[in-house]
Amino acid sequence: MFRRALEEKELELRLKSLEDLQRRILACSLCPRLREFDVKVGLNPPRRFRGQAYWSRPVPSLGDPLAPIVIVGMAPAPHGGNRTGRMFTGDQSGNNFFRALYEVGLANKPVSVSRDDGLRVCNVYITAVLHCAPPNNRPLPQEVASCSRYLEEEVRLLPNARVFVALGRLAFDVLTRILGVRCEFRHGLECGLPDGRWLIASYHPSPRNVNTGTLTIEGLRRVFERAKELAGVSGGCQ
Repeated sequence: MFRRALEEKELELRLKSLEDLQRRILACSLCPRLREFDVKVGLNPPRRFRGQAYWSRPVPSLGDPLAPIVIVGMAPAPHGGNRTGRMFTGDQSGNNFFRALYEVGLANKPVSVSRDDGLRVCNVYITAVLHCAPPNNRPLPQEVASCSRYLEEEVRLLPNARVFVALGRLAFDVLTRILGVRCEFRHGLECGLPDGRWLIASYHPSPRNVNTGTLTIEGLRRVFERAKELAGVSGGCQ
């Protein structure tokens, strides 16, 4: 009973630390170039988004901190997450991503439009290497180093993480460093960790990758199906 009480206390402390981490992310100003860019984008939106109030702040992580599957992207998109304030929301990358999640039962909707659209994810925690949108999708090395410290904390604190899915080479490279493994990036690669956990590599669900056939929704769906298998997840998102 004493051991169980200690385990419950440890879990409580981890979840509290994750909540505190998200507050620190929201208040972060480590990368002035990114903060300036994200605000500027919101003040000068394309015609289709004129009149909308942009989030223009660091975008927090999304999902269940007790989930066994952790999905890591590169960064919010200027007119996606930076506009809506939620990861993979409001752009075509997000639609590609959530369509695949929905088809394998890890989300309750196939599209992600806004923070109040009723979308839920199940058995999944979604984060990114960077929480601010970089110009031209090209963060500087120092920006990656500064922001990935948050990802490193998340990896350490998430209590039930058994499978990590890296969307794109940057996410993969940062995760291999954090997890302390050596694997070469290849779509569908499954890299076993010494502690029994797994890292799966995937191309990013960007419109460019999908439109050129580099990645298909079916291919992304298979990655998520395999993540469910390795994590021991069954059933769908009700």
